[in-house]
This record gives sequence, C-alpha cells and structure tokens, in this order.
Amino acid sequence: MSNPNVKGAEASSSKFSSLFAAIVIPLALVVGVLVYKFILGSPAHFEGGNPEGHPHPGDYLGMMYKGGILVPVLMGLFMIVIAVIIERMLTIGAASGKGSIQGFVRKIKQLLDGNQIDQAIAECDKQKGSVANVIREGLTKYKEMTKATDLDKDHKVLAIQKEIEESTSLELPMLEKNLVILATISSVATLFGLLGTVFGMIRAFSAIATAGAPDAVALSTGISEALINTALGISTSALAIISYNYFTTRIDGLTYGIDEAGFTIAQTFASKH
Repeated sequence: MSNPNVKGAEASSSKFSSLFAAIVIPLALVVGVLVYKFILGSPAHFEGGNPEGHPHPGDYLGMMYKGGILVPVLMGLFMIVIAVIIERMLTIGAASGKGSIQGFVRKIKQLLDGNQIDQAIAECDKQKGSVANVIREGLTKYKEMTKATDLDKDHKVLAIQKEIEESTSLELPMLEKNLVILATISSVATLFGLLGTVFGMIRAFSAIATAGAPDAVALSTGISEALINTALGISTSALAIISYNYFTTRIDGLTYGIDEAGFTIAQTFASKH
C-alpha cells in the first residue's frame, strides 16, 4: 500500500516546481528591464546627466547600460539561473533527507539482514527524502509479500522490484524538474551574448565608416555594447553549466542509492524466502 502522505507531498512539490517556472521566468525578465532602465540608466551615472553620453570614469553601472537592448535580457537570464539554483538546492536538499544516504542504505541492509522490517520502515520515516520514500514503498511491498500465499518466490521478487521501479519513476521527475531551464540558458545566454557583440561591432564600424573624423561617442558605445554583452552572456552560461552539472551529479548519487537499496531488498527477500 502506497503512503498517501508521500503521494501528496510529491504532487505538491511537482505543482510548486511548475508554478515556479511559470512565475520566475517572466518576473526575472521584467525585473531585468526595470533594473536596466531605472538603475543602470539613471542620469547620475553619466556625464552631464545624459544617458546618451559617456558614463562617468569607472562607473560600471553606466558602462553596463551602454551594452544596449540585450543587457536586460541577459540580466533576466542571469536572475533566472540564480532562482533555479536556489530552488533546486532546496528541493534536492529535501530529497536527500536527513543525514548521509550511504549511512542510511547501510542501516537498511543491516535491519534487513536481521529480518527487522518494521524497524527498517521506521528508519525510512526518520530519514525522509526521495531515497527513503522509494525504499519505504519497497519495504512495505516486501512485508506484504512475506504474507502472500498465492504467488511463488519469483513472482514475489518481481512484485517488489516493480514497486520500487514505480516509486522511483515518481521521484526522479521531481528531482530533475527545472534542470532543463539551466541546460537551455547555458546555450541561449552565449548566443544572446554573441548577438549583442555583433550589434556592438556593427555600431562601432558604422562610427568608423562616417565621413571625416570617426564619432568617438558612437565608437566607444559600440565597443562597450560588444564587450559587455559578451561578458554577461559568458558569465551567465558558465554559471548555468556549472550548476547543471552539480545538480545532475547529486541526482545521480541519489539514484545510485535507490538502485543499491532496491537491489538489496529484492536479493534479501529471495535469499530468506
């Protein structure tokens, strides 16, 4: 029998993750536009109080404003990456449960070797998290199969394995939720940065191509646009890639713990019954 509290928690977590993506993405882009317009574009950052002119020497906020229309988009992407990192840290941290996964799996093995099924289930309730949820479902099926008389041993082992697989299929999507956002931004941010670079270089070469002396303001603006967009795009992409790899590594560790414990449960049942 599946634990209804676990099912309810999974449904709530999945709903939260979906709402998170739907709210954070447009909100971050709007905030990026507002920051660009009212903070980076504040007249206080520019000579003569004119945002169309040069920023004050060493004023990096004014320099970022000169990056052009793609700057707020890249800022929005950066904020989305930060928000997803925080959300995944909280979700995967909760999924890991309390204490070491390796220590928990060893404890379950010891209890199974001693045929202490109820104590193993209680240990799952203490540990909490995705690994504990899956193992709890497997142990509950284990306990049910020890009392079943209408199935042979092979079918009982298959029933335990199927229960563990079904529980795992419910837990893993929750762990991987929103990682696609990081994977997408890791590529998109670089492309937006390169696009901003192209726009900046077009402006710079247009200034050089004018008759007579080149327009120094237009030339410097074009170069700033090119460099700032490149920097924002690369930094956002790098952060997204690093965080994506970190989270997938943690998820792989949880998955390994689930597989190890599931194998132990099935093999213990086969050897004892």
